[in-house]
Amino acid sequence: MIVVHHLNDSRSQRILWLLEELGLPYEIKRYQRDAQTRLSPAELKAVHPLGKSPVVTDGNMRVIESGAIIDHLIRRHGGGRLQPDPATPLYDEYVQWLHYAEGSAMLPLMLHLYVSRLGDAGAPLAPRIESELANHLGYLDASLKGREYLVGGELTGADIQMSFVGELAGRFGKRAAYPAMDAWIGRLQARPAYKAALERGGPYALAG
Repeated sequence: MIVVHHLNDSRSQRILWLLEELGLPYEIKRYQRDAQTRLSPAELKAVHPLGKSPVVTDGNMRVIESGAIIDHLIRRHGGGRLQPDPATPLYDEYVQWLHYAEGSAMLPLMLHLYVSRLGDAGAPLAPRIESELANHLGYLDASLKGREYLVGGELTGADIQMSFVGELAGRFGKRAAYPAMDAWIGRLQARPAYKAALERGGPYALAG
């Protein structure tokens, strides 16, 4: 049985969505952020030493990192769904998006989150962060122009992996400036499997 160690309002929500898209049975073990610090609870360290979510156990395997989890689930359980044919150039594009999400795109969003908590002390960093946000969100928006999805005209794990970038940008009030990205998030969140994942996962502040 696949078990998702699910932290509220976190990247693990997209793993629930992937499992719903694949129609796979799974269990959820729930963890709650500290209401004040927003940090994950110590109980997650018993699952993996980093104490982060998502973590997925699949039989005897334990997998961390959203991109690795998405790749694992699609390769082992997807039956060819939600990824391009590995023999085609589209597959290389797909893999790039899987890595780009956390390797590059999330950094300015996380800097924005943390530096905004510093108030005036963080003001000197704001122009550089805003410049990087515009760079990466603009790249995503340009990549989506004229497309329904990121790769090959249909939903893949790349969209699921990248969705958190668009959702967090929306939480910061920055998505409306990028209409192609905004429309893409709307399409993703309208999918029945996305809605089913919300029902199972519980409240998710980045939905909508």
